[in-house]
Amino acid sequence: MIASRPTCEDVWGWLGDVADPEIPVISVVDLGIVRDVRWHDGTDADTLVVTVTPTYSGCPATRVIERDIVRALREHGVERVELVVRLAPPWTTAWMSESGRATLHAYGIAPPARGTAGPIDLSTFVAPRVACPRCASFDVEQTSRFGSTPCKALYRCNACREPFDHFKCH
Repeated sequence: MIASRPTCEDVWGWLGDVADPEIPVISVVDLGIVRDVRWHDGTDADTLVVTVTPTYSGCPATRVIERDIVRALREHGVERVELVVRLAPPWTTAWMSESGRATLHAYGIAPPARGTAGPIDLSTFVAPRVACPRCASFDVEQTSRFGSTPCKALYRCNACREPFDHFKCH
């Protein structure tokens, strides 16, 4: 048990420094993967409960993210951590922070468009307009549905001819 229990606000700050293993410039908090932080009620009051929702149920980085969260909390003196992986409701790009979107853009990854998350009706689906994160041109084409990770698609800009990833909308 830690001498002085940190506040949940402190914990959120620490978790804001935990990088996503597949896109290390953005934190698991800015991605919206960390959903809740609370101290356990009752007899396990010295146990911190962290709820996470992976970007998709088969995300290969989930175990690494869990390990990095526990490691970061232990480095700050939190010995008892209970990780809860919650798949419902499913993760959505609507949970990404604005600073996370800006970070992706600055890194050269086109962030998902606002308001494009949610269920998709494939009979009426229109792909979102994607701007090149390098030159801002909308003259782009998708070259592969899957980019450097399964949660991104690969695009090429016809204006500046540069390839780039686009974070898929969920």
